[in-house]
Amino acid sequence: MAGSVAPEFRGPRRRLLETLREQGISDLAVLRAFDLTPRHLFVPAALRHRAYEDSALPIGSGQTISQPSVHARYLQLLRLTGRERVLEVGTGSGYQTVLLAHLAEQVFSIERIPALLEAAREVIQKLEIRNVSLLLGDGSLGWREYAPYDAMLVGAASPEVPEPLTEQLAEGGRLVIPIGTREEQVLAVITKREGRLNRQDVAPVRFVPLVGRHGWQD
Repeated sequence: MAGSVAPEFRGPRRRLLETLREQGISDLAVLRAFDLTPRHLFVPAALRHRAYEDSALPIGSGQTISQPSVHARYLQLLRLTGRERVLEVGTGSGYQTVLLAHLAEQVFSIERIPALLEAAREVIQKLEIRNVSLLLGDGSLGWREYAPYDAMLVGAASPEVPEPLTEQLAEGGRLVIPIGTREEQVLAVITKREGRLNRQDVAPVRFVPLVGRHGWQD
């Protein structure tokens, strides 16, 4: 959707791509997804002049759109090939959802806040993204109807890995999730092999809490 990026944002978008490269993002498919996705459409109009900064921005309902470099790190860790069925927990603005749509065959995304889900749906439809399905609900429960998933990406922090998500993870699948307290977490990659879960901790992070039955209680 490169044509969807307004001319006044092309320079800032290119600078963002250079920032991502400088921060170690080397997956060309991930960089291409950022090049194709107009971040300014996913932030409030008053903040659009900051859309291509490498910074988190408020999107309403007490939520934020994460730094692009955080999204990029998540996506690079998943090592997507374009053939996967992916579950995203926490649609938020829909920005990461569209990034995933450029990297996977099918994306299933869950959001618990109706206003955010509807706003994300509008932008996704405007961009004519066809391989995304959205659900209003408790993301800690996953989306069992379309399981198993080759990859999962959780955009909120949980005290532990929600059991429904590991149950819905395919053999050989990867789950990226922040785990820890409400204030401090570590970004973890969970891989399922022969029915067993292997955890690799990547880096300290800070995310909004995952609210739900298998996350934090609101």
